[in-house]
Amino acid sequence: MTPEEVGARLVALLAPVEATPSVSGGQRFARATVDVPPESWVTAVRAARDDAALACDFFDWLSAVDELAEGFDVVAHLWSTRLRHGVLLRTRLSRGAPTVASVVDVYPGAAWHERETHEMFGIDFAGHGELLPLLLPPEFEGHPLRKEFVLASRVAKPWPGAKEPGESEAGGGRRPIRPPGVPAPGEWGTTPTPAGAGGVGEGPRGGTPARPAGERPARPAPGARPARTPRSVAADDGPAAPEQPAPGPVADPPARGDHTDDDGGTT
Repeated sequence: MTPEEVGARLVALLAPVEATPSVSGGQRFARATVDVPPESWVTAVRAARDDAALACDFFDWLSAVDELAEGFDVVAHLWSTRLRHGVLLRTRLSRGAPTVASVVDVYPGAAWHERETHEMFGIDFAGHGELLPLLLPPEFEGHPLRKEFVLASRVAKPWPGAKEPGESEAGGGRRPIRPPGVPAPGEWGTTPTPAGAGGVGEGPRGGTPARPAGERPARPAPGARPARTPRSVAADDGPAAPEQPAPGPVADPPARGDHTDDDGGTT
């Protein structure tokens, strides 16, 4: 079945529920995507598993997406090991009370995924029964994957990159853009200013002064550097050879057959 056929089949099974089919991705990565209301979440998951034409017997993964004011999208991917097609099921929850029914009774393998999504996004899965901390320590407060969650490490020290987004010197007065997770001015105390930023902080928070210019040697202007001293030809040829003593007179060797006695005479 094509992704369009998979989506149309699931929508027909859920009628009269208002489900919206679409296709995510493209080419061989295309996947049928069906948006369903929260109250039909379990019904849609079970229909994708039990229908003979869909036969999505494998639970792949479940997670969520923070859509800010629009709430949270809970997304589950199901796969058919026999027919080799899949479907993305998606439902949107309100931000004030993000709760949806658990699908552990349909796919026991969803237990781990629902625990992680509950921990990272604060979404409750009714009927799960064991939404205990999975990745974070028990004393951890907050939900790190929510977009309003303040990343304290991004406030306690400067961003490790060379430049923050929008701080390029060639930008010509472009307004700096705060990276994700960094609060607006005045929301989280004083933020350090990276060295080299001139000691100017963002808004009323101020910043830590940059390193004094005296600690860094000034670079000479172009053309002000001293010219290189050219090396001599002898230096280019390598080290000079040591001086040899002048040769002295060489004595003639004795003629063949001559014999020198002990007194120095020749016989």
